[in-house]
Amino acid sequence: MPYYLPSVVKLSLEDSSLDTITRRFWLPSIALFSAFLIVVSMARAQVPEPGFESIFDGKTLAGWHVSAKSNHSKTSGNKSGGRWVVEKGAIVGSQDIPGNGGIVITDKAFGNFEVVLEMNNDFGPDSGLFMRSTEEGSAYQAMIDYHAKGNLMGVYGERMQGKPNVRNFDFGDTVTEIRATNEGVPTVLPVLPQSWHYFWRHGQWNELRGRIVGNPPTITTWINGVKFMEMTDTEKRLPDTGGIALQVHGGGDSTKQFVRYRNIRVKLLD
Repeated sequence: MPYYLPSVVKLSLEDSSLDTITRRFWLPSIALFSAFLIVVSMARAQVPEPGFESIFDGKTLAGWHVSAKSNHSKTSGNKSGGRWVVEKGAIVGSQDIPGNGGIVITDKAFGNFEVVLEMNNDFGPDSGLFMRSTEEGSAYQAMIDYHAKGNLMGVYGERMQGKPNVRNFDFGDTVTEIRATNEGVPTVLPVLPQSWHYFWRHGQWNELRGRIVGNPPTITTWINGVKFMEMTDTEKRLPDTGGIALQVHGGGDSTKQFVRYRNIRVKLLD
């Protein structure tokens, strides 16, 4: 869905010739437009998209398995890969002991595809949506670093020396605060920081989406139907196919904080 208004609003708000009355007019307009986008994205989520197939049955981890081969599963010699269960129709992940995380990955490998899921994580754990992942967790990660100084839907090369590493915003100290940045790629932030708390619904289900095509791949990500990132890697770093995985990061103590994912669907683009 195109999201042109915030860019126009941003230019207008930075125009020093605008008086206070004009500014007071634009800010409520941003809120109204953001609310409109939320309603539209929620409505779209209720309509099945053609070509997408569910890869999570909402009841079991059938078609998935936990891998303890990633570097997030080596704390204190523990090889469990973290704690992954199905609760209330969602895959729920956490560390099983302090510091010990891991990934849950599909049994099936995918090449060119688009994956969409709904996320309702606690604000604190570091997670990620891995595309073309190996059992060791080498992957193109759509970041779900849902914590202070973290990021959603930037792209990071997991176990690939951090290449690529691109993002266009960071969280502040709270979930309602974001700060624009163009780290690694000049991609404009499509949602104004002051509009974020209207656009993102903490404590509710939000839609995240990633697409990967080609090798070196072009990767595109969306949040609630709005494109946040599009980048093309400069070299081939992984095989042409790999699993789709969800991560619980190692380190710290995330035994009482949880990541939650549901309605996971894939569309093959071959």
